[in-house]
Amino acid sequence: MVVGAQATEIDTVVIGSGPGGYVAAIRAAELGQKVTIIESTFIGGVCLNIGCIPSKALINVGHHYQDAITDQPFGLKTSNVILDWAAAQTWKQKKVVDQLTGGVEMLLKKHKVDIVHGVASFNDNEQINVVEGDNHQLFQFKNCIIATGSRPVQIPAFEFSGRIVDSTGALSLPEIPKHLVVIGGGVIGFELGSAYLNLGSKVTVIEGLDHVLTGFDAEMIKPVLNDFKAKGGEIFTSAKAKSALQTDEDVAVTFESDGKEQTVTGDYLLVSVGRRPNTDDIGLNNTNVKLNDHGLIEVDDTMRSNVPHIYAIGDITPGPALAHKASFQGKIAAAAISGDAKAHDLHYSLPAVAYTNYELATTGETPDSIKDKHLDAKAYKFPFAANGRALSINEAVGFIRLISDNKTKALIGAQIVGPGASDLISELSLAIENGLTTEDISLTIHPHPTLGEAIMDAAELADGLAIHI
Repeated sequence: MVVGAQATEIDTVVIGSGPGGYVAAIRAAELGQKVTIIESTFIGGVCLNIGCIPSKALINVGHHYQDAITDQPFGLKTSNVILDWAAAQTWKQKKVVDQLTGGVEMLLKKHKVDIVHGVASFNDNEQINVVEGDNHQLFQFKNCIIATGSRPVQIPAFEFSGRIVDSTGALSLPEIPKHLVVIGGGVIGFELGSAYLNLGSKVTVIEGLDHVLTGFDAEMIKPVLNDFKAKGGEIFTSAKAKSALQTDEDVAVTFESDGKEQTVTGDYLLVSVGRRPNTDDIGLNNTNVKLNDHGLIEVDDTMRSNVPHIYAIGDITPGPALAHKASFQGKIAAAAISGDAKAHDLHYSLPAVAYTNYELATTGETPDSIKDKHLDAKAYKFPFAANGRALSINEAVGFIRLISDNKTKALIGAQIVGPGASDLISELSLAIENGLTTEDISLTIHPHPTLGEAIMDAAELADGLAIHI
């Protein structure tokens, strides 16, 4: 509390300007609220600045580099390929990250959202203090949306410093490693590991579970793992990382696998073992907001916490930590504050994507979930090897899987591994949310030749009228 300071009264305050916070702020402004957004570091949050967006840019560079150095079956051969790493990093920052974040700031200003830079902390249920350097500002708010996101988990003996980096550090390495060691085979670790593998690094992944890429089933990840290993990547599962010893030139990681202690030495070590919600340092102990055992804020389907005028969205709420989930929740919270009776999170499908060398995408039910829930449903799979467009672009690896209810034929789940998975999954999420059947999909004309035709073919297979398989 700043003694004697005068608090500025505001209608709605949003803490955090990531894909949840900035979307919530703009939508709230569109709905007539006077909005202030508070950001402690940079507009756009982790996702736009040091997460989703720059990592996909780096992955894209890796794809193009692989295409350039690999003789293509259709006769294209290249030689003397040089990757200017400094130029790649400059493009990633200037043409991708800076352009996006600058656009977000422009949109906030366009919607007359007041932007305040500083670290926000609650004084009580109605007041926050914002500190930037020696400056303090007090705000008295009617409604608050907390969108503070998450940060990488640090584990003992592997603190981030020098050649031991988190995902942020991995995106800005001064050179392409000769050998990158990754602790954690989840989506972030495997995406970045795959990117550097494509850029020419040797990559070793050490994962504590008995599998990598949690959230995607074994059949889906098989092509990804085959590709990873074919390029020289190593994967150790059911492995326990024990220690790391770094010098000015490398870092040696000791781990236990199959009952044996081993050591692997790389240029850099990426530690990617999960993320922690940013709820422990914003003064919530001064409020009545309740946290669960994992430090997450429990919310209802309008994103309200147990304190009716304090809302929470994104990584600090239960469920998958996904940027698009945060954006969706931000729109709901903004609408709920404006009194929209329809502002409820009633979604059935939440798509998730991994940008591995062969993309992975899933939405709705899975083969495992229909078994666990004892649903009367069945999965149908159509391979990209039978799709003309996939063959013509030399990416005929993977499949589209549809899961439909046996009685109603309604689509209740879908998975894709292969070309364009991250884009194709949206059509299937739309179908699930609107209760469409496989017949609805198969009777929708899909242009030829496209990857999307494989969705139609999979639907025809579910209808018992398959043509191309």
